[in-house]
Amino acid sequence: MNHPEHPEPVAELFPRERTVIAPGAVHVPDWLGPGRQAELLAACRAWARPPAGLRTVRTPGGGEMSARQVCLGLHWYPYGYARTAVDGDGAPVKPMPAWLAELGRQAVAAAYSTPPEPEVAYDIALINFYGDDSRMGMHRDAEEKSQAPVVSLSLGDTCVFRFGNTTSRGRPYRDLELRSGDLFVFGGPSRSAYHGVPKILPGTGPRALGLTGRLNITLRVGGLG
Repeated sequence: MNHPEHPEPVAELFPRERTVIAPGAVHVPDWLGPGRQAELLAACRAWARPPAGLRTVRTPGGGEMSARQVCLGLHWYPYGYARTAVDGDGAPVKPMPAWLAELGRQAVAAAYSTPPEPEVAYDIALINFYGDDSRMGMHRDAEEKSQAPVVSLSLGDTCVFRFGNTTSRGRPYRDLELRSGDLFVFGGPSRSAYHGVPKILPGTGPRALGLTGRLNITLRVGGLG
């Protein structure tokens, strides 16, 4: 449920439009309709259950990520991939569904306004759950060998998403809001850009979705054999 101080948003005077944030980085607002958001949320809840379910990620230095995570296809851990939840219960990772891989191809086609590329096979999904106080520091998605674009889908509460440059965690960067149903794709010159989530806006998700917090579904092509 949404917090009572955050009523259901009304229609905006000027609809949000597809925006190129940087070369190869594109924001497509409201790409997932309410029905597809509900279907994806139900799937995420199933994937989050054990075995190899939702876990707290711990860094080699002993820190903990405030966003909890579950993986499909291959299991990501700091900083590599495995076929089992090596930093969780050790169970085999859940498979990447064909329909989710196809959604990744469709997302890239929508962002870049090109036909889907049949040879691109999205085989990894990282699903992060953010509570009200969760954050994600600036980082690069660098454990994959493939340079295929990264696909990011948002459900639930709005976040402030910070998209930076390819050389450092600092400026220049750009902050934008990612709302429930939004699509963000980054590839090409922006594939290795630093990015993060400095803030969640609690209670801003669509009430009908029934999600407290934010889910981010990140789809990747591993190229890892």
